[in-house]
Amino acid sequence: MRPVPIAFHLGPLTVHTYGIGLAVTFVFGACYLARRLRRRGVPTEWLSNVAVGILVGAVTGARAVHVVSHAGFYIAHPAEVVMVWHGGLSSFGGLAAGLAAGVVLARSRRPPGTALPWLLDVAAPVLACSWAIGRLLGPQLMINGGGHPTAAWYGLSYAGQVGKRIPVPIFQAVLDLTIFGVLLIAERRWGRRPLGAIFALWLALWGLARFAEEYFWLATPALWDAVEVFSVVLSVSASSVLLLLPRRQIDDQGGHAVSSPQGPPISPASIHR
Repeated sequence: MRPVPIAFHLGPLTVHTYGIGLAVTFVFGACYLARRLRRRGVPTEWLSNVAVGILVGAVTGARAVHVVSHAGFYIAHPAEVVMVWHGGLSSFGGLAAGLAAGVVLARSRRPPGTALPWLLDVAAPVLACSWAIGRLLGPQLMINGGGHPTAAWYGLSYAGQVGKRIPVPIFQAVLDLTIFGVLLIAERRWGRRPLGAIFALWLALWGLARFAEEYFWLATPALWDAVEVFSVVLSVSASSVLLLLPRRQIDDQGGHAVSSPQGPPISPASIHR
């Protein structure tokens, strides 16, 4: 099987396949988040500006972390720093900067009466599903997208790599879709849950998945590279936060508190702080 083309030409313009895929993924995520908010009675006019900020933050952060982690190469080739089309994006950098931009912008633009942790809970399944789609439409369609060499029947050919490779983006998509399903189940069954619990659960599971992907399919040697270390730290930290979050009964219309098992009802204002 020949590798999937990583680029095609429209006259003098070179169009990179993975760039289109990531753009499609971002549009899907924004539309899916808007749909989930509307189903909960939250207006979404404010979301477009926040989405643009998340996109800019994610791309900038992903590139910045990659450049810093390969500083030797970019010091010798400074012009390559801005050449994102040559590849080189860090998932952790993109996640951290994108989430930071989203939180900062959402704090000032979100509709009155919606708690920020509640918004993160609503966004968590969107992030999981979008990440799965992004794996299939991003790394799967770019140079050096495969993992370790393999002779197994599921091995695929990737541009820039010799021989059959473990189709890591496909395996990642399966893991992320599984996490997506777990989040939806938790969302429906956790009637009494702390604000931010679904988001913390996503971070814990995603960090665990990233560690497994790197350890089994990508890293050489298998243990311990920077991605694995950050993945473990993220998963353990998110799991600890999930266990320590105070339990509150909330509704599904902005994260308002209804009652507390340890005392009188908690006011929405106290949650928003």
